[in-house]
Parts: sequence; C-alpha cells; structure tokens
Amino acid sequence: MQQLKISFIGGGNMAEALIAGLRRAGHEADHICVAEPGEERRKQLAGQYGVRVTAENRAAVTDADMVVLAVKPQQMQVALQGISDAIDANATVVSIAAGLTVAKLASMLGGQAHIVRVMPNTPALVGAGVSVLYSTADEQHRHRAEYLMMACGSAYWLDQEQQMHAVTALSGSGPAYFFLLTEVMEASGVALGLSRELARDLASQTALGAGRMLVESGRPADALRQQVTSPGGTTQAALDMMFREGLPDTVRKALTVACRRSQELAS
Repeated sequence: MQQLKISFIGGGNMAEALIAGLRRAGHEADHICVAEPGEERRKQLAGQYGVRVTAENRAAVTDADMVVLAVKPQQMQVALQGISDAIDANATVVSIAAGLTVAKLASMLGGQAHIVRVMPNTPALVGAGVSVLYSTADEQHRHRAEYLMMACGSAYWLDQEQQMHAVTALSGSGPAYFFLLTEVMEASGVALGLSRELARDLASQTALGAGRMLVESGRPADALRQQVTSPGGTTQAALDMMFREGLPDTVRKALTVACRRSQELAS
C-alpha cells in the first residue's frame, strides 16, 4: 500500500490531515501529489510534507493509483471537468465531499469509475478521526480507501449508502456538538469565578478524559455516566437539571434535523 501513487484534488484541511497521516504511516512523499489552485497553499504543503504539488488537476491524476476528491460539493463539477479520461481505468476514486452519491459522482466522471464515498470528521486533523465508507467497488479498491482513511483514525463500512445521512448527523457534524458543550462549560466556569485559562483547560481536559474512557474502557456511555453519579451528589443535581430542561430530547432533535438537511443537500 505504501507504494500507491495517491493524488489529491484540493489541498484543504481534510486533505492535509490525510497527507499528514500518510506521511506518519511511512508513505513516501514523492508518491503523493496535490492539485491546489492557491500558490501559497501549494508552497506550504510541499514545504511541510515534501509532497509534489501542481495547479493542474489533470497533471495530478495522470498515472495515479488513487485519486482523492477533496473539494467542496459545490465545486466538484468544475474540479472534475476534463480529467475523467486522464484517470487510470484501475484507479480508486475516493470522495470526501458530503452529499454527493456514488451515482452522482460516477455521472460527473463520465463513466464507471471505482468510487468510494467517505464521510470523515475534523478530529482527523490530530490523527483521531473516524471515517465511514461506502462503495460498490471490489475489495482492492475498498482496501485502498480503508488504508487511506485509517492513516488518520478509525474507519467503518456501510452496507447501504442511504445510511450516510445518519452518519453525517452523528459523526460528521458531531465534533461541533462536543465543542459547543465544552464552550458552555468553560463559560459557566468563568461565571462561577474561575479564570478563563483554568476554565478552558478544565473543560478541554475533561472532554478528552471522558472520550478516552468511552473508547478505552469498552463500557457503554450510560454505564460510565452512572459510575460517576453519586445519588444526591453534585453530578446528580446537574444531570437532573439537564433532564428537566430537555437536553436529551434537544440532542435527538438536533441529529434528526442534521440528517434531514443532509438528505436535502443530496437531492
């Protein structure tokens, strides 16, 4: 896998996260190419990671074993213009653009490409992302895509593409929910008399520790919540207020709205 020639169309934050992960995993820099219109961004990626860069999408995809489509959904049609015939017939095409189905991408590419659709999330930037993949391509292309995404976190597969809307609502948008909760906890700590710096550190480290416990303990969230909640104690008082104010129902409604919006964007 480390000998794969991987080309990125777009050099934004998520592309950089994948490039950084590949380099950490030992993928050679000269086997990675990035097509990026911004000159300064090209210089930054080349300087930091040693990868090859170009302003031309067609030049990037020629002879690539894997082509990663890392542009915004509304920019995809323009980005793919005039390059489908330059993509090798056996290349794996990985799209991280939200809302664009495999069928729509195949139509944009003008043929039967080996497409893998991926929903990553932003913790990939620190090597702790989670990605969900869907494809009708064969095992070779699925393995290639999984190798790419596991370079910056964990990866899971879907059997039904329609489920990608729920994934988008849960893990794709999910980091923002935790950032909001941490933001509110920090502000509340300041309001209760703590310094901004201390409140920020306490909220952030608490989020990190809770996340690690969820992943590393193997125990369900409700069991961990009950473990830290003493009857009649401070945690119980806080949680009782959250339930009275409808926090669980608000979260459920929020994910439902996010899922519905994903469906709208894909239509």
